Amino acid sequence: MERRTSAEESSQTGRQEQEPHVRAGRRLAGVSSPALAAARLTLPGVMDAEGRVDESRLRLHIFQNGGVSPTERGLAWRFLFGMYPCSSTTLERPLLQEQLAVRYQVMKAKWQNFLPSAVRMQLNGTDSELVAAVGYFNQRQALVQQQAHNLRDEIRDRVTFLELQAQILFERVTFDEKELQEAIRIINKDVPRTNRDLSYYQGEGSGNLLILRDILITYAAFHPEVSYAQGMNDLCSRFLEVMDCEVDSFWSFSCYMEKFAKDFREDGLHRKIELEAALLKELDPQLHLHLVTDNLECFTFCHRWLLLGFQREFEHSDALRLFEILSCDHLELISQQVDRARYQERLAQKFCTDTECESEMQAVNTDFTFELFICAAILLDNRDTLLQCQDDVQLIQFTSSLQGTLDLNSTLKKAECHFFNYCKRCAWDSMNCRCRAHNSKGEDFLYQLRSLFVLR
Repeated sequence: MERRTSAEESSQTGRQEQEPHVRAGRRLAGVSSPALAAARLTLPGVMDAEGRVDESRLRLHIFQNGGVSPTERGLAWRFLFGMYPCSSTTLERPLLQEQLAVRYQVMKAKWQNFLPSAVRMQLNGTDSELVAAVGYFNQRQALVQQQAHNLRDEIRDRVTFLELQAQILFERVTFDEKELQEAIRIINKDVPRTNRDLSYYQGEGSGNLLILRDILITYAAFHPEVSYAQGMNDLCSRFLEVMDCEVDSFWSFSCYMEKFAKDFREDGLHRKIELEAALLKELDPQLHLHLVTDNLECFTFCHRWLLLGFQREFEHSDALRLFEILSCDHLELISQQVDRARYQERLAQKFCTDTECESEMQAVNTDFTFELFICAAILLDNRDTLLQCQDDVQLIQFTSSLQGTLDLNSTLKKAECHFFNYCKRCAWDSMNCRCRAHNSKGEDFLYQLRSLFVLR
C-alpha cells in the first residue's frame, strides 16, 4: 500500500505523512509522522476517550501478550519509550509532534553548519549499494525542501516561531570538534555494517542507512557525555525500522538512551557481566565455576546479548517482540507487582514469635533484571555445550552458532521459571524453622508471582 502524502499538513517541516499503522510502500522513512500523532491505540483498556494512555495497562498488555501486533507497534513504541507522554491527549500530540520535528531539524542543522564537510558521507566507491543509497537519500532531501517551500503562510509563520524557540533553546550548546569528528568517523564505519539483510535497508530502502547516520550524529553531537559507541547503530536501527520516521526515531532513541546509556560505557559493561555471573552462580554454581575458572572475562560473550536485547539470537520479528517485553519493565524485581507480592510475604511474618522473626526474610537482588534471566535461560539451556568449552575461541564459536536459532516462547518460559524459582528460594530459605500462625499465607508471595506469568 502506498503511503499518502499531504503537502498541506505534512509540509509543516517538509515531511512525509504516514497512514496510521501502515508500513510505507515507499521505502525511505518519512521525516515526521503527523498522522500518527492523532491515531488511536486499539489495545483494550489502554487508551481513554480523549487519547490518554494508561501506562501501566500498556506495559501489562505488552508483557502478558508477548508484545503488540506489528500494525500497532509503531504507535505503541512512541508511548512505551516516552516520545509521546502517556498523559497527552489526541488534540495535544499533533502540536507536540510539530515542536519535536522543528527541534530536531534545528539540532541537525546546527552540527551540519559546524562541520559542513561531514554532511555527506564519504564513500570509497566499492560499495555499490551505499552509492545508490546516497542517490535515494538526495532525492528524498530534494522532496523535503520542495515541500518546505510550499508551506502555507500561516503554517510557515508557526514553524518560523518554533524554529526561533529551538534556536534559543540550543544557542548555548557547543561542540568539541575533535570529539564530534571521532564520533562521526566511527558512525561512518558502523552504519554500513547495520543489518542490511533486512528488507528495510534493501533497494530504495538502502537510503535509510543515511537517515540512520543523521540520527546517530545528531544524538552524539547533543549528548557528548555519551557520544557514540559501537552497537548504537543496531539499536537505533530497530527504532527507525519500526517507526519508519526520522524525527520520531531520534526522540524515542534518545528517551531510551536516558535510561540505558550507561550500558555503553566500560563500567556499564563490567557491571552487567558481574550481575550475570552472580545470577548464574545462584542458579547453577557448577556452570558458573566453569566459566569463571580464571576471571570474569569468560562472561564478556554475554554482553552483546544484553546490550542489544538479543537482537541477533532470535528471528528478527521475535527479537522485536522480546525488545518490547524487556522494555516494558513489567517483570522486574523492583516493579510494583513484584514488590506487592513481597509485601504480602512480609505481612505473613508478623505471626512469627519475636525470636523467630529476628532473621529477616532473605532479600532478593533487585539488580537482577529480567533480561539477565533471559540470558541465564540461554546459558542453562546450552549447559552441556558450555561445559565443554575450554577457551575463548570455543565460546565465540558457541555464541555465533546461536544467531537466529533460538525459540522465543520457549526461552521466555524458561526465564520465567528461573525467575520464579529464584524468588521462591529467597522467600523460603529464610522461612525454614519458622512458625506461622496462618499457613495459608505461606503461598501469597509465590501465588502472586505466578499470576504474573501469563505470557502466551
